[in-house]
Amino acid sequence: MMTEPTRIPPRDDRGTQPAPWRRPRVVLWTAAGVVTLGFLVALEIVARGYGFSGPITEQSREVIFAPESGPLLYGGLALTMVVLTWRQRLIALGVAAGVDIVFFLVRWALDADMNFGNGALWVVLGVAVLGLTRRTGHERTLLLKGTGLGLLLVAGHKTGDTWLLITSKTRATVLDAYVAAADHALADPSWLVGRFLNATAPVSTGILHVVYGQLPLAAALVGLYQLRRVAVERRFPAHHLVRTFLMIGLLGPAIYMIFPVVGPVFAYGTDGGAWATANLWPDTLPPVTDPRPIPFDGITPRNCMPSLHTAWAVTLFVHSRDGSRAMRWAGTFWLVGTLTATLGFGYHYGADLLAGVVFALTIETAMRCSAHGWDRAGVRLVALGTTVFAALLASYRWLPTEMAARPWLFGPLLLLVTGAVIYAYVRTARAARAAREGEPKPEVPGQRPAPEAEESAEPADPTDAAGAAEAATTGTGTTTGTGTTGESGATDAKPELV
Repeated sequence: MMTEPTRIPPRDDRGTQPAPWRRPRVVLWTAAGVVTLGFLVALEIVARGYGFSGPITEQSREVIFAPESGPLLYGGLALTMVVLTWRQRLIALGVAAGVDIVFFLVRWALDADMNFGNGALWVVLGVAVLGLTRRTGHERTLLLKGTGLGLLLVAGHKTGDTWLLITSKTRATVLDAYVAAADHALADPSWLVGRFLNATAPVSTGILHVVYGQLPLAAALVGLYQLRRVAVERRFPAHHLVRTFLMIGLLGPAIYMIFPVVGPVFAYGTDGGAWATANLWPDTLPPVTDPRPIPFDGITPRNCMPSLHTAWAVTLFVHSRDGSRAMRWAGTFWLVGTLTATLGFGYHYGADLLAGVVFALTIETAMRCSAHGWDRAGVRLVALGTTVFAALLASYRWLPTEMAARPWLFGPLLLLVTGAVIYAYVRTARAARAAREGEPKPEVPGQRPAPEAEESAEPADPTDAAGAAEAATTGTGTTTGTGTTGESGATDAKPELV
């Protein structure tokens, strides 16, 4: 008797049935891509209105013309290569170096601007083309995610530069006088640390210039450590440093538009030139008077409130806690060094640093919750961080004179509310980690279940039942847990990796 064959649902390229939860993720990734593209286009239009090119133009021209930062492009290539095998990585590096050599020779012959990095960008774009034309399913998604990660690193840098130019063109006055007055409640840390660095130069300043300038490199190393198993597991971790790092860079400059500040070395130091209020930093404290907005030039970025270097260093410190002992020490060193450099070089006030800490922990919590799921503790912490951050900015703007007059009250209060956010973050992060460690591990792509699970998952077939009855009658053909016939006792078969 002929029976109709059982219809089997289509399987993807990993040999598993398409999971229903992947469809919402695809929609989410598509929506995020559309929003990001729209944001970049809007920023490009605004930049063009002020007479300079935006992030899309700046990144597109580096396909052919000399890049502004070769190391940044190779950093993007390094992030893209986390999805490649070691053999593919060696080929990618070889191709990138070869393209750069050709560009170098052509530019040398034409006496054009010399730089490197075009080869890295070509390889990153080549990975995207490879994913679209030669891969399907999960492998295509993985390659496109790697490409997007590498391009976002470069685009984030270009976007930040464009934001800074916009702040200098659109904010004719700065609020440094307000922050300097509020900073009296914290004992004027920028002036104190500035004097310390002047007394210990050039040793201290030489070290701190490296720490301050190479913060992106340190973050890239930690990010690569977190993504080191992507090529093996064929999936990205749910959350990693690069996600928060990029989000801080995208959102932070928007606050610059609301609260434009240039920093003590510009507003009260020699770097401000004719626009500086006076040459006071770091030897003389600014007087506590009724603060007013200060007119400033159209070149200096208004990039102090909050301190994004502080926010990035805090994020680096947080993510380095999951690494080795050397990485934890390095994360601590970079945090302390960055805080010292931002104050000692006169780039930030102490009030900026407190806002940067709260800003970083709030965004880090939101990014973790978006990856692992929102719970009540995460929502409370994001609400707390947002409220404290808004309260800090409001107090700096409308209560600076009162804060300077009562440092014994407002100084400890500022430290207390910042410490409350830090304490709440530590508790929430520990609880979330304990909850995740209690959950079953996600299935690694390419892993097959144990033979018993496969057999139990298959639908019953009358012919199989007949075969089993015949085997029981004859006493032959018994299948054990080891996958062989006629052997006894082995029932603890383990999953097989292919």
